[in-house]
Amino acid sequence: MFRYMVVETVVNKEKLLKEQLLSRDEVMDALDFIIKKIDENLETYTYKFPSACTTEQRYRIKDNDDWTNGFWTGMLWLAYEYTENEKYRKIAEIHIDSFEKRYEDNFVLEHHDLGFLYLLSAVAGYKITGSEKAKNLGIKAAEKLKGRYQEKGKFIQAWGKLGEENEYRMIIDCFLNIPLLYWAYEETNDVSYLNVANSHYNTAINTVIREDASTYHTYYFDKETGKPTKGVTHQGFKDDSCWARGQAWAIIGMPLNYRYNLMEESKGIYNAVANYYLNRLPEDLIPYWDLVFKEEDKEPRDSSSAAIVVCGMLEMAKYNEDLEEKELNIRASNGMLRNLINEYTTKNNSESNGILMHGVYSWQHNKGINECNLWGDYFYMEGLMRLYNKNWKIYW
Repeated sequence: MFRYMVVETVVNKEKLLKEQLLSRDEVMDALDFIIKKIDENLETYTYKFPSACTTEQRYRIKDNDDWTNGFWTGMLWLAYEYTENEKYRKIAEIHIDSFEKRYEDNFVLEHHDLGFLYLLSAVAGYKITGSEKAKNLGIKAAEKLKGRYQEKGKFIQAWGKLGEENEYRMIIDCFLNIPLLYWAYEETNDVSYLNVANSHYNTAINTVIREDASTYHTYYFDKETGKPTKGVTHQGFKDDSCWARGQAWAIIGMPLNYRYNLMEESKGIYNAVANYYLNRLPEDLIPYWDLVFKEEDKEPRDSSSAAIVVCGMLEMAKYNEDLEEKELNIRASNGMLRNLINEYTTKNNSESNGILMHGVYSWQHNKGINECNLWGDYFYMEGLMRLYNKNWKIYW
C-alpha cells in the first residue's frame, strides 16, 4: 500500500514541451568529446581509479576503495559499446579483476553501494560479453547486499555495522542498488533476492518520499520495533529541504525498479516526484544543489543531479502510456542535456581531466563543490548513449 502523494502541475509545461530534441550530430559530438577525455585518462586509470570528485577540476589517483569506482568502469563499457574498440573492453575486464579482489578481501564493502559498484562493472561486463566470471561476481555482490537487509523495518541498512543503533537507517541512494537484487533473481530464480528488493522498495516509497513529493536523504527506524522514526538529511541543506541529487535518485530509481517489479503505483509516484523537481529548476533547467534555493541565493548548481534526471526521464518514457507525460519526459530531458553539453562540460578547460563541471558532492562536508564528479560524468555519458542508441541495453 502506497501512501497519498501530491502531484503538482508542471508550471512551465508548455515551454518544456517546446524543447528541441538533440540531433544525432549533437549527440555524437558530445560522445566524441567524452571518448577524447577517456583516452587522455586511460593509462592513468588502468590499474587505479579516479577519485570520487575532482580537486581544482582534476581527479586524483585512488585505489579501488570508494563507492564511486564503478562509474569509471561503466564509462569504459559505454566507450566500448559506442566505439567497438577492444582497448576499452580490455581495461574494463582488468577492472573486473580488481572488483573481484575487492570482494574477496571485503575491502570497504560494509555498506549498501554494492549496486553502484558491481552493476556498472561485473553485471555490465556479463551483459555485454557473456562472461560467466563477471556474472558470478555480480551474484556474489547481490548476496552480500541482501545480507544487509533488516527484517525489523524491512529495509537495507545503508552504512555502518549491521544493527548499530546510530546507523539503523536507509538512504534514498539505494534505489540504484536494489536493481542488483532484481537482476540476481532473474539470473538465479532465487526468490529471496526478489523479496528483499520488493520489501526495501516498498519501505523506501513510504518513508523517504514525503507527501508533497519532495524527498528526505535518509530515514531512521527504531531498532527494536522496526517503526520508522524520522527523516533527516546527510548531504542536503537541512532536514526539511530537498537535496537535488536525492530527488534525482528517486526520479531514476523508480523506472529502473519498475522494469523489474512492474508496480503500477510507481508511475504516479514518479510523476509527483518528477513534477516537484521540474517546478524548482532555474531557467537553464540545471538545479541548485538543493531544490530549496532560488536564483537570488546564488548557490552552486549540481550538474550531476541533472544528468541523473535525464537518464531517469528517458527510462520512464519507455513505460508511460500517457502521451503528453511521455513527451514531457523526452523534451525536458533533451533540454537539460543540451544545456549540459553547451554550458557545463570541460570542453573549454583543457587542464581538467573531468567531463561535467559544476557538480556538488557534499556541501555539508565541504567536499567537491563546483567540481566534476564520477557519477555526473557517468550519467551524462549514459544519457547521451540512450539517445545515440535507442536499443541500448542498460546496465542497471
